[in-house]
Amino acid sequence: MKRTLPSREELFAVLDTVMDPEVPVISIVELGIVRDAEASDAGVVVTITPTYSGCPAMHEIELDVRRVLEEQGIGPVEMRTVYSPAWTTDWIGPEAREKLEAYGIAPPGRADDGAELVPLRRRVAAVRCPYCKSHNTERKSAFGSTACKAIWFCKSCRQPFEEFKAI
Repeated sequence: MKRTLPSREELFAVLDTVMDPEVPVISIVELGIVRDAEASDAGVVVTITPTYSGCPAMHEIELDVRRVLEEQGIGPVEMRTVYSPAWTTDWIGPEAREKLEAYGIAPPGRADDGAELVPLRRRVAAVRCPYCKSHNTERKSAFGSTACKAIWFCKSCRQPFEEFKAI
């Protein structure tokens, strides 16, 4: 008797239970790093794009992906990493951005401004505080707890917070 293979949508539903180890309120699907998932008689192939080259969370994410799929009886699991197109914060959906803000992390702005070249100097615009929603904020450090975050301070509610940088 031939078993029924899970659809792409069913695989994505299972993968949506894998939370980002660095920001545990959003899943790897919501983060936009899961590019594809396909089941065949030989197993399942999950294609992911890291948020940036050398991201230390990727090893844990791959272990979690294997674990949740195998717990559902889906496998063997092959992980494929693709770097092109490069991941961008524009792949984070509106619901995940709301979850980031509710967690106390300012969501990223738009990364794709249509420019072909990256300017050598970027003007740092005020980021909205995830706690009081004020724009009366200042960046304290370009780097936060991870390379993809920056440290900000709200002058209105006097709370420090992180921003998920737009890349």
